[in-house]
Amino acid sequence: MSAPSAVELIERKKRGGELTPEELRGFLAGYVSGEIRDYQVASWLMAVCWRGMTERETLALTEAMVESGATLEWPGLDRPTVDKHSTGGVGDKTSVVLVPLMAAAGAAFVKMSGRGLGHTGGTLDKLEAIPGFRCELPLDKMRAQVLRIGAALVGQSGDLVPADKKLYALRDVTGTVDSIPLIAGSIMSKKLAGGARSIVLDVKWGSGAFMQTLDEARVLARTLVRIGEGAGRSTRAVLSSMRQPLGRAVGNALEIREAIDTLRGGGPADLWALTLELGAQLLEMSGLAPDEATARARLTELRDSGAGSRVLEQLIEAQHGDPRVVENPDILPAAPVVRPFTADAEGWIEAADARGIGDAALALGAGRRTKDDPVDPAVGIVVRARIGDRVQAGQPLADIHARTDADADAAIERLRTAFALSTAEVAAADDSYETIG
Repeated sequence: MSAPSAVELIERKKRGGELTPEELRGFLAGYVSGEIRDYQVASWLMAVCWRGMTERETLALTEAMVESGATLEWPGLDRPTVDKHSTGGVGDKTSVVLVPLMAAAGAAFVKMSGRGLGHTGGTLDKLEAIPGFRCELPLDKMRAQVLRIGAALVGQSGDLVPADKKLYALRDVTGTVDSIPLIAGSIMSKKLAGGARSIVLDVKWGSGAFMQTLDEARVLARTLVRIGEGAGRSTRAVLSSMRQPLGRAVGNALEIREAIDTLRGGGPADLWALTLELGAQLLEMSGLAPDEATARARLTELRDSGAGSRVLEQLIEAQHGDPRVVENPDILPAAPVVRPFTADAEGWIEAADARGIGDAALALGAGRRTKDDPVDPAVGIVVRARIGDRVQAGQPLADIHARTDADADAAIERLRTAFALSTAEVAAADDSYETIG
């Protein structure tokens, strides 16, 4: 009996039917090879958006994407392998703090990251604010670096999951981005191909995140965890709020400075709290700590002793960056214009909208509207007031780091709609976490 044609598979999904793992594997292989055309896959993607996918289909799709390319393997590695993914937000520099701490704790951590687009920042753009830092490493050099220091912060290898790269580009131009099975398959295919046995997922919700509500984030988190567990990986998801930016800094060099400060024992409390939460989950899952309390104590010790900072220095030097930045962040690029954005009246901060602040940083040049736009590493915004803070008229709510006075003026106007004041007392934002898995 011959395999069903692409048209038959599209028709079945259009009617709400289920495709077998073998059929999905053949469909994806045909697409990567060029035998199945874009217009056919676009029809299938739209059918998936309307009809959804079963749990078995979602896992099979993910595994088929993994099988479309190379996978990372770690022969001779005497460390447990771990990985982390964030669904994206504003001011999210957690990986820069977490990766060296986990390596110092005895894990092997290859963090493959992307670039920013729109109001959400990208880890690669942040890292490239460090003078000389290279995010692109050949697989053999990346393996050697991990064997030596336990960590790498790199861009996605073109050899991994080529099917996902093709599918994502097609989803982007066919209105099929917002499907939970397709989102989850895209995320987890890259995590599985990376070879880590323990995976933690930071699923964000709120105005600055892809998932606007906590309920939406829960659905995505459960799907991600089911895929990971179904593929034999220890997987957990942490749900975190993106109603306001994570930490204070939004913008590439500013965020690197804040991440280094946090790794050295300073930094904003919310950034350290999320780093601890994600790191404790990974240490426990990977067997490097017997429980979360022990894991938190271990991570705090590694921060306070300077062990995490030393790994970051080694990582930066290995990737051709200037390791002096860890001791002297002043060598990072700095904007020539720094202006305060101040409160018009007395009151309590009711909103410090992550999306609005991210858009203001984007307009300054800290991000890109299209994938080919240049990024200015020096510019951005440092938030001075958070939800629930009492402020006086004239008090700075944020500092704007701009290339020109005109850019700073434009950012001030954007921030007027991002911040909201109340004459009644406002409670601080609830930054507690929910764990799934």
